[in-house]
Amino acid sequence: MSEHTVVLVTGSMRSGTSSLAGSLKQLGWHVPQPEVPASERNAKGHFEPRWVIEFHKRIMRGALVRPSDGSPKALGRVAGYADREGLEAELRTWLGEQPQPRVVVKDPHAAWVLPTWRAAAAGADRDLHTLTALRHPAEVVGSQDRTWGAGRRTDEERRVKETANTAAWLNVALVTEATSRGSARSFIGYHDLLGDWRASLGLVSTQLDLDLPVDDPQRAAALDDFLDPGMRRSQLTWDDIVLPTWLRDLAEDAWTQLGALVVDPHDAAASARLDELRVAYDGRYAEAVALTLDEARHRERRGSAAGAAKIRGRLREERARRRELEAAQPAGGVEALAQRTKRALGQIRARSRSGNRSA
Repeated sequence: MSEHTVVLVTGSMRSGTSSLAGSLKQLGWHVPQPEVPASERNAKGHFEPRWVIEFHKRIMRGALVRPSDGSPKALGRVAGYADREGLEAELRTWLGEQPQPRVVVKDPHAAWVLPTWRAAAAGADRDLHTLTALRHPAEVVGSQDRTWGAGRRTDEERRVKETANTAAWLNVALVTEATSRGSARSFIGYHDLLGDWRASLGLVSTQLDLDLPVDDPQRAAALDDFLDPGMRRSQLTWDDIVLPTWLRDLAEDAWTQLGALVVDPHDAAASARLDELRVAYDGRYAEAVALTLDEARHRERRGSAAGAAKIRGRLREERARRRELEAAQPAGGVEALAQRTKRALGQIRARSRSGNRSA
């Protein structure tokens, strides 16, 4: 292990990334401060550096990509935005400012920016390792529904979300595996972490040469208290989810190949099969986009019409408010109000022109 090592913990949302990053913290690794505080959905903590979270969110917003995005074009959109904005240099500076020799950074968004992280780490003279948390897609989809949609969706809405979330799980898994090739990487199952963390983290330690103190009695006792098998509340199977058969089969095949990478992170046969799954998924996705073109156009036009109606409503409200103000003015005050309004509008226009020139 080099003098300055960064372990980047990633994986699909609700796949155990917080438990994994928290485990490394219990074993002595540093989470850059300040951290995102614990919340109702992660009562034991998120173990996410706030700077990194905001950095990644800015990229995702700029690229118009969701953290769980099923589009095969999402990775290219993120990469293009990061390149245009010169964000690799910004990340390189932040990494260079971290004095701790062993740093753990966790964020599910990181799957989309692994190339940026690799370039920034090399520029900052940091040894970057990627550690990916794995959880069966049916459990991930069930956990997402429990966390963000429980009791608020109709059966039809739930089926749509289950399909979209399964597609996103598959797409994120394929992106993470492909972009982490050729670098120090390791994969760990969420169920394995909760069931026998000593064995699973011991394997990770060996694969990444981290020298984790899994046999230290004090740290082991703290980690035993931290990791509770009851944390795995969602234990759904494919029988609990309504999906297109082709999507279920692709996701299950990907899950099998990722399991092989837990044992050998550089298994060539598993990576080759995942490449085949990428081609199959991209083809199916293109078909789905073509089939739903009219529906997408309808939603776009409906959204534009709703936005226009909202603006017209605000204009009507503003005109009514001005009439009320004018009616309430004493004699001779209407002209003064008009002059003040005219001056205010002129100031707004001047500031707008000044801002445009600065831009």
